[in-house]
Amino acid sequence: MSSTATDIRNIAIIAHVDHGKTTLVDALLRQSGVFRENQVVSDRVMDSGDIEKERGITILSKNTNVQYKDTKINIIDTPGHADFGGEVERVLKMVDGVVLLVDAFEGPMPQTKFVLKKSFDLGLKVIVCINKVDRDGARPEEVIDEVMDLFIELGADDSVLDAPFIFASAKQGWATLDATQVGENMDPLFEAILENIPAPEQVVDAPFQLLISTIDYSEYVGRIGIGKIERGALRRGDEAVLVNYNDPGVNRRVKINKIFEFQGLDRVETEGATAGNIVAVTGIENLNIGDTLASPEAPQALEFVRISEPTLSMTFSVNNSPFAGREGEFVTSRQIRSRLYRELETDVSLRVEDTDTTDAFKVSGRGELHLSVLIENLRREGYEFQVSKPEVLFKEVDGKRLEPMEEVTIDVNQEFIGAIIEKLGRRKGELVTMREPDGGYTRLIFKIPARGLVGYRSEFMTDTKGNGIMNSEFEGYAPFKGEIPRRKTGSIISFDTGTASAYGLHNAQDRGTLFVVPGDEVYEGMVVGSSPKGLDLEVSVTKTKKQTNVRASGSDEALKLSPAKDMSLEEAIEFIEEDELIEVTPQSFRIRKTILDANKRYKANKK
Repeated sequence: MSSTATDIRNIAIIAHVDHGKTTLVDALLRQSGVFRENQVVSDRVMDSGDIEKERGITILSKNTNVQYKDTKINIIDTPGHADFGGEVERVLKMVDGVVLLVDAFEGPMPQTKFVLKKSFDLGLKVIVCINKVDRDGARPEEVIDEVMDLFIELGADDSVLDAPFIFASAKQGWATLDATQVGENMDPLFEAILENIPAPEQVVDAPFQLLISTIDYSEYVGRIGIGKIERGALRRGDEAVLVNYNDPGVNRRVKINKIFEFQGLDRVETEGATAGNIVAVTGIENLNIGDTLASPEAPQALEFVRISEPTLSMTFSVNNSPFAGREGEFVTSRQIRSRLYRELETDVSLRVEDTDTTDAFKVSGRGELHLSVLIENLRREGYEFQVSKPEVLFKEVDGKRLEPMEEVTIDVNQEFIGAIIEKLGRRKGELVTMREPDGGYTRLIFKIPARGLVGYRSEFMTDTKGNGIMNSEFEGYAPFKGEIPRRKTGSIISFDTGTASAYGLHNAQDRGTLFVVPGDEVYEGMVVGSSPKGLDLEVSVTKTKKQTNVRASGSDEALKLSPAKDMSLEEAIEFIEEDELIEVTPQSFRIRKTILDANKRYKANKK
């Protein structure tokens, strides 16, 4: 027997990065009374991770719940960056509809297209919310046309083409059906959700099934599996069968210790839940994303969405520099390996493989940001290790070498267009379309090999004087496009070990841009700067001036040093070459040559 749970709605909020998903969830939570009137609440309350707060982006999908009238609305806040698309793909299995958020100025962007296509593939209902209609340059009417064009391009059926359009300012906490009017609250969006998103179907009298879409962890109860009950009812203490996603033939009897439902930002323990509800369960060891919890009467696995393959890989290895073990708490290959494989349990887009040596591991992800966030998390947890330059993952099909391609969307002032077309042309990029200036910006769309983008983002910011906006989305595989020229700068390398001095740096700064300041410790083979000549140079930055009794006017004035470039992790990843590594510790990043000894490096280059 099946029915619909009229008092439940399960939705995901999907959008391109920075279009306001998490801010919209804040507004919905505020109106639903989750916060007390006098409660101090930080902006983007759903972005709970330190890196999420610092960068202003959502990395992990998160569940919350609001009550509107007599209906419980389960909401999933999803990432907007293409590198975390795997997070979006898996949680869409839990919902019956999506709120597609689109910036009223930028319009649909690459990730908008990606997440929308995944929603169409699953047959989900769509509500379009044009956000930021209060910002300068907002053009909601044109954005509606662009969204409709995107629907048609993706082959939407008639029901989707009739999707309702809501206009909102999530920051100010209102929504409206008329783009020319300011709303009072979020009621128009709530009403649209109730009217257009179907209630989940409840198959109550069948053996229960629960698909695990998210994994959380608690020091007290261990692993927590989160998912939607597809059929039947689940009660605390029930016996269940865990059907393994990776190996469906392996079934294991387990017991459900506790069941939690979401209430605002909290999880509230409950005695049981029925089909259609999103719940969290505890008490099950070795639970993985994609696993099914089923009744012992019918231990059948539910189909899990196929996650897109990684496109970039890096080698994580044990730190073997002269400064190894000084700053990190976890430094051994066993500790690093264990932590990387543990990450696989919660990140479905990641791949980790052992290599020929026990000290190194191949880690593959969806992009530079995906891998850099993993590196940053490990660093903050006390791990110390080294990483190599990212490598693109090629495929062999029918004897042909294929490589991953990206669709790059660039919004930029007209004065910078020439430089961008020239630079991306050199990197095998093909200009697909160029739209007329809109709000002062021209939109360029390129198709380019993924390896052509490695190391380009910092160059792009320099070329556009910080005014350009660049977004990319994985498009598929295409035949190998040929060699791409390497970076034009060389490395300035320290040929001795010690402490960098003002005198040594003053002599070295004429060779290029330095990465270290007086007082920094350096070692032989460490990269201390970049040279514009494209050649690697060796210098002594530890040299000090010999003291004498003779003083001369003019020659003993205070040394003037140019400011050192403080490299971020992403900039370091973009900078390094194949023969270089990044030494990552809880306190610092250092760029180094793989072979530290200058003579051995010279012999290796001659081979």
